[in-house]
Amino acid sequence: MLDLLFCLLWFMGNQGGTVIALFLGFILRLIMAQPTTRIGLAGLAVMGQNLALNIAEKGFPISVYNRTTSKVDETVERAKQEGNLPVYGYHDPEAFVHSIQKPRVIIMLVKAGAPVDQTIKTLSAYMEKGDCIIDGGNEWYENTERREKEVAELGLLYLGMGVSGGEEGARNGPSLMPGGSFEAFKYIEDILLKVAAQVPDSGPCVTYIGKGGSGNFVKMIHNGIEYGDMQLIAEAYDVLKSVGKLSNEELQSVFSEWNKGELLSFLIEITADIFGIKDDKGDGYLVDKVLDKTGMKGTGKWTVQQAAELSIAAPTIEASLDARFLSGLKEERVEAAKVFKSGGIGDIVTDQPVDKQKLIDDVRKALYAAKICSYAQGMNLIRAKSIEKGWDLKLGELARIWKGGCIIRAIFLDRIKQAYERNPNLANLLVDPEFAKEIIDYQSAWRRVVCLAINSGISTPGMSASLAYFDTYRRERLPANLVQAQRDYFGAHTYERVDIEGSYHTEWFKLAKQSRN
Repeated sequence: MLDLLFCLLWFMGNQGGTVIALFLGFILRLIMAQPTTRIGLAGLAVMGQNLALNIAEKGFPISVYNRTTSKVDETVERAKQEGNLPVYGYHDPEAFVHSIQKPRVIIMLVKAGAPVDQTIKTLSAYMEKGDCIIDGGNEWYENTERREKEVAELGLLYLGMGVSGGEEGARNGPSLMPGGSFEAFKYIEDILLKVAAQVPDSGPCVTYIGKGGSGNFVKMIHNGIEYGDMQLIAEAYDVLKSVGKLSNEELQSVFSEWNKGELLSFLIEITADIFGIKDDKGDGYLVDKVLDKTGMKGTGKWTVQQAAELSIAAPTIEASLDARFLSGLKEERVEAAKVFKSGGIGDIVTDQPVDKQKLIDDVRKALYAAKICSYAQGMNLIRAKSIEKGWDLKLGELARIWKGGCIIRAIFLDRIKQAYERNPNLANLLVDPEFAKEIIDYQSAWRRVVCLAINSGISTPGMSASLAYFDTYRRERLPANLVQAQRDYFGAHTYERVDIEGSYHTEWFKLAKQSRN
């Protein structure tokens, strides 16, 4: 573009076109006055806008682009209002790309799937060898690996970067999980170290995750753990409200108190906040007016699918996904409630007197113990995939970068980090000496809560699944021997013995027939 303008200026000047030459000179000065920026960002929904402003606020001039141009203008205006931040908007993709210093780095924050491919196609047309594209969305990790290969044919570098923390985190400091080209990571490392959430005792919440789609995979499992965490908290709320009859004021007080101890976390903090919000459109509290129907965007489902493919037990995460599916059947549940209520089964089967303080303490312990199981399952999934793909992921380092900025940030992540530092080959968080001791101390309360919920007709799928996971994992011998015998009976699948090495098959049917005669 600039070369063309210079040629036109020379031509007009030589042909006597003074006025036109002056006009083109004015346009050229306008273009050259726009500064070259350090980085670009395409995709200006709330997350994109907030991340762009965060980058600019940390001292890095940034170019922004969006297919809907009003979003560009909106972002630039926000930048002015929030401190004249160095954000420069472009309506044209070519001008946007050319405004960024070489080697160019462009972050995309667009909807996963086809929109990502289309954005890459649009931007790469103007990019040069050695430039870098970073996908900051919740993308399926295999798509990232496909795209990394495709853009490599164009001479471009590629990163898939998980971004956690929601819109508040994007603006003030998220947890960042970049994976893919290490060379591309080095291009942007200085920016990420400043933009990420800062935790005083452990540094910026960002690290190079590993090769290929590892960054997106780790973010996906993070979200799966988040599903489990949220479900467990919802079950704690249900037991306290339905059995303990706690009011919203009492619930706010309880969760606020919990947030001062071992359960200190972002999700517990915001839960306490929610219980204190009055309804601005009517009487009472807003939480009681929210429809009991949970949405989802897919990462929880992907996590459960990966658990099945990797043969890794993740029952807490699976239970949380099933709970969301069942919540979506609102109309069916309303009708089912009528059917069973007419048969004598109401919301609460028993109505025994409850010691509130004892119940609150038991629920706290049950929630904490179940939470350990959810994180253990997520970490086991990451380890299994790392082994399969050769990513060499460091679980302790992942726990470190989740300590700030992200949705699952919690005080006990520091202890998870320490557990993997003590033993990098730790088979399961449950058998870490510190966590094992807590599970032992809390398991009686955990069992009381689950039993109380069952007897009261309240579903606690997350807590129950976590308890079953713990009880199964801790048992030296399971009834799986019978299942394997059944498989051999009807399908000749063979079995192993506990006393003699080798693989065996028994003619169970013939022996059973003989024994009946």
